[in-house]
Amino acid sequence: MLHIPDSDKKRVVIIGGGFGGLKLASSLGSSGYQVVLIDKNNYHQFQPLFYQVATAGIEPSAILFPLRKVLHRLPDCFLRISEVEKVDTASRIVYTTTGFCKYDFLIVATGAGSNYFGLKNVEAACYPMKSVTEALALRNALLQNLEKALVCETEEERDALMNIVIVGGGPTGTEVAGALAEMKKLIFPKEYKELDISKVRILLVEASKGLLGGMSGKSSLDSLRYLRSLGVEIYLETQVRDYVDGCVVLSNGDTVRTNNLIWAAGISGNVPFGFSKEQITGGNRLIVDAYHRVKDTQNVFAIGDVCAMVTDDLPRGHPQVAQVAIQQAANLSRNFHAMSKNKTLRPFKYKNLGSMATVGRHLAVADLPGIRLYGWFAWYVWMFVHLMSILGVKNRLFVFLNWLWSYVTFDQSLRLIIQRENK
Repeated sequence: MLHIPDSDKKRVVIIGGGFGGLKLASSLGSSGYQVVLIDKNNYHQFQPLFYQVATAGIEPSAILFPLRKVLHRLPDCFLRISEVEKVDTASRIVYTTTGFCKYDFLIVATGAGSNYFGLKNVEAACYPMKSVTEALALRNALLQNLEKALVCETEEERDALMNIVIVGGGPTGTEVAGALAEMKKLIFPKEYKELDISKVRILLVEASKGLLGGMSGKSSLDSLRYLRSLGVEIYLETQVRDYVDGCVVLSNGDTVRTNNLIWAAGISGNVPFGFSKEQITGGNRLIVDAYHRVKDTQNVFAIGDVCAMVTDDLPRGHPQVAQVAIQQAANLSRNFHAMSKNKTLRPFKYKNLGSMATVGRHLAVADLPGIRLYGWFAWYVWMFVHLMSILGVKNRLFVFLNWLWSYVTFDQSLRLIIQRENK
């Protein structure tokens, strides 16, 4: 067992300490329920800045925050670090790698992982960015491959080490492409003087007709223009078909030799084992009603990237972004308070606060309610919004100092290859 203290209060088990799960646990931890939060990590991750960890812009610790530090003042909230193996909705039990836990109410807030669309060779070779450990692995690989390029024997091998292919033109792919392009321009020529840095190719491959598909057409065009001005090669309406013999195979017939394949093309919901096929829709997401209840259940809920609230207006559910998870958690918290007082539940209504993406210094786009921003002003707005969204004053200070140092010096000082030593 997970050894949760017995209580006469209804037990709410939350799986996942992301944006939605942590907000819900925080709001219910002193509200008349016993709350159990289960996560495989003991920290919350600020996912929008993973790409800056991968490109040596900020320290990993600056975007991580201990879950226990958030929850320690809540008397009826308990944290267990474990991985969920199975959910038994009939018996109301969650099974984990360290034991099981009974529940009265279950909330699935497990987020989403990478979707490789069945491309097994690509999955085995690429570097995703869905966790801070994956972002660190990408940073290590990019830097290590440049070191190898200094001593390799053939031009073909050197090309593979210096070519960077990014798959997916959403915010993550666009932002990492811009960050790498600035490193190529400002950092690599100083630190790798023996290499011809002009031969570093940064390619961004997107299957649709434009970048940043969830944003306005003007923002999409601006981001395209910004990236091209930084020297990024962009392939639109192009898909990755395979990765064979060290080469990315594209749908237009081109092949690109690379050891740096970055995957930011799609996501798939992390649905725990135990739910039926009828409860799951496209993108491996749990079907929920307007009150966040999972299909064919009364006491099981899902919020965030792992759920799809399907309506006529939203046949694929809400966008899989942090604001949706946060707002769904707030609404579900209100409904739990209402349930405890036998009051009417409130259906979820998403308030779109806008979208934004940064490409490089003074280069960003933002679609906000009633206004569209671009260029340097959008860049400053992007920095302010993300800085204020990070948990912890100390973390905000560290991120700000890193950004300020980079802005003043046109440099970063975090290009460290940190790997486990082989024994």
